[in-house]
Amino acid sequence: MYIQSGELVLVTGGARSGKSAWAEQLAAEAAGTKPEQVVYVATAGVFDEEMRRRVDTHRQRRPAAWQTVEEPLDLLRVIDEWDEEGRVILIDCLTLWTTNLLLPQYREEEWNNQKEQTLVDMARHTAKRASASRATVIAVGNEVGWGIVPPDPLSRAFRDAAGRVQQAFATEAHRVYLAVAGCPLQVKGPA
Repeated sequence: MYIQSGELVLVTGGARSGKSAWAEQLAAEAAGTKPEQVVYVATAGVFDEEMRRRVDTHRQRRPAAWQTVEEPLDLLRVIDEWDEEGRVILIDCLTLWTTNLLLPQYREEEWNNQKEQTLVDMARHTAKRASASRATVIAVGNEVGWGIVPPDPLSRAFRDAAGRVQQAFATEAHRVYLAVAGCPLQVKGPA
């Protein structure tokens, strides 16, 4: 599977579906013989031991030559900073990025469609920038809307926003993959 330089690729799936491992494989293939060209953008904050273990698992799986940038909010800045031919930017993940954007501004009595739309517009702008980048951008996200309807307003607001953020990236992406039980399925883009 050969990804063209400058493509935006979205890899989505459920929890522990193999999406990050597949995205990392795509990044390694896109970098070819230059693994130092990969910039891994971590959007997660580490606030407890369980999250520390998750982060450590991801780090151990990645090649040592990959550069890591921790950026919970400003993905546009990272894309602009590393925008060059031959570079591979791997964003893991859009769902945590959505969480980071939503939680500081969420107030149940104030949350409305306009606030959600502002967040989605930011995602759309970021996705368009990623799609236009000279670098290859691979974004990972979680499919969170396949379960039951959450019982509380915050969880519903998050589920809706995360789904719309994924749609914004999928719309702009050259390729989209869905990871299911460790098997990546291409759902958009050239074969």
